Amino acid sequence: MLNVHQLSIAFQGEDLFDNVSFRLQSGNRIGLIGKNGAGKSTLLKIISGELEYNSGQISFEKKGLNIGFLKQDIDFAYGRTILEEAYEAFSEIKEMERQLEEINVQLAERTDYDSQAYHDLMVDLNEVQQQYEILGGYNYQGETEKILTGLGFNREDFGKLTDTFSGGWRMRIELAKLLLQQNDILLLDEPTNHLDIESIIWLEQFLKNYSGAVVIVSHDKMFLNQVTNRTIEIVLGQIYDMPKPYSQYLKLRAEQKALQIASQKNQQKQIEHTEKLIEKFRAKASKATMAQSLIKKLDKIERIRVDEDDNAVMSVRFPISVNPGKVVLETQCVSKSYGDLEVLKNIDFTLERGQKIAFVGQNGQGKSTLAKILVGELSSDGSVKLGHNVQLGYFAQNQAEYLDGKKTVLNTMIDAANETNRSKVRDILGSFLFRGEAVDKYVSVLSGGERNRLALAKLLLQPLNVLVMDEPTNHLDIQSKNVLKSALQNFEGTLILVSHDREFLQGLNDVVYEFKDRKIKPYLGDIDFYLEQRQLQNLRDAERRTPEKTTQKTSDNKRSYESQKKLKSLQNRLSKLEAAIAALEKDIKAIDLELEINYEATVLAPNFFDTYQAKKAELESLMQQWETLTETIEKHN
Repeated sequence: MLNVHQLSIAFQGEDLFDNVSFRLQSGNRIGLIGKNGAGKSTLLKIISGELEYNSGQISFEKKGLNIGFLKQDIDFAYGRTILEEAYEAFSEIKEMERQLEEINVQLAERTDYDSQAYHDLMVDLNEVQQQYEILGGYNYQGETEKILTGLGFNREDFGKLTDTFSGGWRMRIELAKLLLQQNDILLLDEPTNHLDIESIIWLEQFLKNYSGAVVIVSHDKMFLNQVTNRTIEIVLGQIYDMPKPYSQYLKLRAEQKALQIASQKNQQKQIEHTEKLIEKFRAKASKATMAQSLIKKLDKIERIRVDEDDNAVMSVRFPISVNPGKVVLETQCVSKSYGDLEVLKNIDFTLERGQKIAFVGQNGQGKSTLAKILVGELSSDGSVKLGHNVQLGYFAQNQAEYLDGKKTVLNTMIDAANETNRSKVRDILGSFLFRGEAVDKYVSVLSGGERNRLALAKLLLQPLNVLVMDEPTNHLDIQSKNVLKSALQNFEGTLILVSHDREFLQGLNDVVYEFKDRKIKPYLGDIDFYLEQRQLQNLRDAERRTPEKTTQKTSDNKRSYESQKKLKSLQNRLSKLEAAIAALEKDIKAIDLELEINYEATVLAPNFFDTYQAKKAELESLMQQWETLTETIEKHN
């Protein structure tokens, strides 16, 4: 499908890639990993054709290969509805619709039914209609609505202008457009950053069944493990490529490096032994020939190299400015609505000094909204009172978007500093891995992770004893996440964290607040305690959307016995369907694993491909039945 051969690229005299080679094939779902700034987004831009490279070659195995690229930063045209923007994915179909309309207008206006011109118009109409049908013109609207719904949009939102939606929701629209196009290759740069858990699960399923090639840049370990079947890691300008998902890749890389180290040690012992013999024989004239022979032998030895790792990590510490009073923050009857949509209702919340709190729950339940209200970024009904000596530090979900792309890293920090800490700017930048010439980079060329690191560094320039952080790990690589977590564990102040990352939250909080149905409910323990109390396996289960159930007066709206009986029957059918789907998914996963381990032996089994495809077709059929049945039950409730 696509070959990358000896690719090299340098920025400001520094090699980003050095003779990198790999092949991209249909069915590959590659997790592209590496530290922030390693060149992941750059590589995607090169493959998409957006960026030139210094040397090497990128060749396509067939002409007209379509590549879809989801970037971290997108530009949107204003004045279009969600549906209109999504339909931009079908430019060829839309052009044919224009042609069909034009032909039909001419036919309606003409009366020369027997003329050659009228006959030619009818022929043109037939040809365009046939081509329109071939391209899926009669199905694209339904497919568009299906994809948009899968990504979390409600049908009542379809007619709203994209201007009214946040950057995260616009990203979903762009993702929808890519999924609707007939692309051979999908390049996805941090696709899960702005998705809720339901949408992530939907996207996982979509990508698993995608017939083309997919290259994904993500720091979501669970997502990578669920979707990918190959991992490419960028380390110091080189790549390591293995046909394994993320966690398996890390294990194999560690084993590979351990073997390299052991082999290198053994070789070094042999070399040292040979060098001692050479020195010993050199002293004797009778052994001079033997010494020369050993020297030649030593020169021919190919030295075993141990793969280099980029072990540079940021160093973060959040010092508190002053000690606040016992009660840091208190709310009474806080409510917030966006038009007719009520997000929070009569929230009473008290935050005490030293507490570390996690906000969890489905997207749209008000976690970020309350965080913004607490720090004064958003107005609300009710009251918010800050305690004595409280100094708030706030890290917004889209914090990096507030950085000025026209400024350099250094100037960004200098402009945010005051007289007392301006002299420390370079030291702070260094601790966040902005060293040497890196401080002269413009913000516009930084990766998403680098921008997040800069936003964190900027946060340290203000006095604070209370930290409110909304999804601070977005865009951060695994190492940076761990460093940030350690810094927050050692933070002596008060902390509020909005996050859906269970691994990150473990060991960070002592109280969990669950957001649901415009209310908040406290759980006096860590994230594991909360999940145990809710009898959930992970935060994904907690964040799944559930159909809203309206409570009605029994006397006025009592469901009939027959209706209840029918609902019970539907629910039983749904349970059986879900069990069958789970069993099939397990079977297919087992086959996929066998294919990875021993492809040739597996495919030689009698009727293997017929059986494999039959299972997939059955699964697709069951999923369609499940979707239909679920909609029926929702209408029945």
